[in-house]
Amino acid sequence: MLYLEASAALRRCRIDFSTAELQQVLRTMLLIRLFEERLVTEVQAGNIPGMLHLAVGQEAAAAGVCAALKPEDYVVTTHRGHGHVLARGAEPWRVMAEIFGRSGGTCGGRGGSMHVADFSVGVICADAIVGGCLPIATGAALGAKMRGEGRVTACFFGDGASNQGPFHESLNLASLWALPIVYVCENNLYGASSPARETLSVQDVAVRAVGYGIAGEVVDGNDVMAVAEAAARAVEKARSGQGPTLLECKTYRFRSHMEGRTPASDPYRPEAEVAAWRERCPIDLLQGRLLAQGAVSRQELEQMRAQVATEVEEAARKALESDYPSPADALLHVYAGEGPPE
Repeated sequence: MLYLEASAALRRCRIDFSTAELQQVLRTMLLIRLFEERLVTEVQAGNIPGMLHLAVGQEAAAAGVCAALKPEDYVVTTHRGHGHVLARGAEPWRVMAEIFGRSGGTCGGRGGSMHVADFSVGVICADAIVGGCLPIATGAALGAKMRGEGRVTACFFGDGASNQGPFHESLNLASLWALPIVYVCENNLYGASSPARETLSVQDVAVRAVGYGIAGEVVDGNDVMAVAEAAARAVEKARSGQGPTLLECKTYRFRSHMEGRTPASDPYRPEAEVAAWRERCPIDLLQGRLLAQGAVSRQELEQMRAQVATEVEEAARKALESDYPSPADALLHVYAGEGPPE
């Protein structure tokens, strides 16, 4: 569903993936899934400090949007952002080491699960404050425009963030200044334990784009091709100087709000609802499409999964072998210059 449509040319914008590219998108989703499933084992073993928020079931949003970006583009994400960082091409072992709090991590172990960043792949930051990522991403887009770099910023956030003040302030300024940014709302229907139907005054978050005079679009967030095509339209619109888009991906997280909870502690989600969404697993949907097209065989799918599983196991091994940060380095990156004042 479109709100304040883009130009006719942009509405026709499609991504014509080759067979190899489709397989790579599938591989990205498998990597995110198996990576996060391995994190479940590690948090239960006590290897992950702090809280752990997984996006199992939401892989299509990360893979689809990032497939539409160029290497020089920016990404800003949230406390549930492992998949976005992996989809941008970060080294899995370094992402895992960061989550483990090890020195080999992308932030030297200082960020942890909710603050993974990797400048080498354009991921500026992850912000654990609900809605906190929006003004950061908007500022990045403003900087890119002022420097004339042609970069686009993709900002991921959840449905709960769309109720926060920074969401509205950011969209207003992005519209006013025609900033090159795509706001990606991963609407998984729940903000922690609060159903979106009880916290949102609208059925679609994307309709809120109308109030700021920007394009808004709702897509099936479990259909990676639908996500990629919508993202391609939004990215091209932003890159051509036509301003921001609010892209809403309707999706669902298969696991609890954060690890450590059990299904019994999440009674707000009916079992039938969870089961229905699991039937629409984004990975299964793409695999089914590729099989139907003859683009891949079942044997090739099994080989791909085995290869990704091996990569994840190697990432976990290497991350666990990485040392914890030295206490002597605790004040590094706190003060400008060489270090703390004498």
